[in-house]
Amino acid sequence: MQTAKRKLKWWQPPLLLLLVVGTLFVAREQRSMPYQKNSGMIFGTIYNITYQSHADYQKEIEQTLLQVDAEFSMFNDTSTVSRINRGEQPQRSAMFQEVYQLAQRVNRETDGAFDVTVAPLVNAWGFGFKHEQMPTRQQVDSLLKIRSQLDFSAIAKGYGCDVVARLLEHKGVKNFMIEIGGEVVTRGISPSRVPWRIGVTKPTDDSLSVDGELQTVLGVTDRAMATSGNYRNFYYKGGRKYAHTIDPRTGYPVQHNILSATVLADSCAVADAYATSFMVLGLEGARRVLDRHPELQAYFIYTDEQGALSVWFSPTLAGQVDVNTD
Repeated sequence: MQTAKRKLKWWQPPLLLLLVVGTLFVAREQRSMPYQKNSGMIFGTIYNITYQSHADYQKEIEQTLLQVDAEFSMFNDTSTVSRINRGEQPQRSAMFQEVYQLAQRVNRETDGAFDVTVAPLVNAWGFGFKHEQMPTRQQVDSLLKIRSQLDFSAIAKGYGCDVVARLLEHKGVKNFMIEIGGEVVTRGISPSRVPWRIGVTKPTDDSLSVDGELQTVLGVTDRAMATSGNYRNFYYKGGRKYAHTIDPRTGYPVQHNILSATVLADSCAVADAYATSFMVLGLEGARRVLDRHPELQAYFIYTDEQGALSVWFSPTLAGQVDVNTD
């Protein structure tokens, strides 16, 4: 039995032609759309945002970032965190609750390596706002027991990137890169019409880090990336070098061989929190967490037993790492 040939209806060819022309028009319009570039200061650091749009959204972007600052800044006397740390009981916004709950979840997943109540210990070790006096064992023990101050600095920049990403997506922006103090969120393609590639700075024993030499370049497309490191923020006292990362479980600065932890995740707040956690856990502890969380990827720079710089990265990053810069 022969199969009957289906005849096109009279309106189908014109419709098909219209769809093709429309697709070509949209593609041409997308290619011709300019990229906006916004820069400024927020959270005590610099932000750089590049996005493809006919409109400039810098005013709305800064308003959004100021909302984050109003919740989590320890330098803003009227912020929610500052008020809580003074013993007040301000209303907790949905934004505050979202970040606090995420911090609690990462704390559980890292066996306490990420803790937003670490502020008194940070201050005691001289990286806070009050003094640079070495704490005694008794002081550390006391602070471990009674920690009433909150510090969201290890997650706020990443969260700021996320909320700006939400804003741009709400505006219909498809291609963008948001960077706040080294924390990054990307979508789509760059102005060069290729996937976004983000550099990881080579660790140097220089707190000024004037060279900014790259260790590697990672392909970061439709992902978020955050880096935490001890090689820029430290001080010497009594002939010893003290890192800025405090282990909230012991109350003391970490002494691991990890110099830099870069984490890729679906959200920058998550990447930010885990990058800090991995600096506390060290290489082996971090790898155990990564085994339980395949949705995360990491790139670690550390010193080996001979004191030389070495790297380890998630196997799933193999095709995204620029090996020429290792």
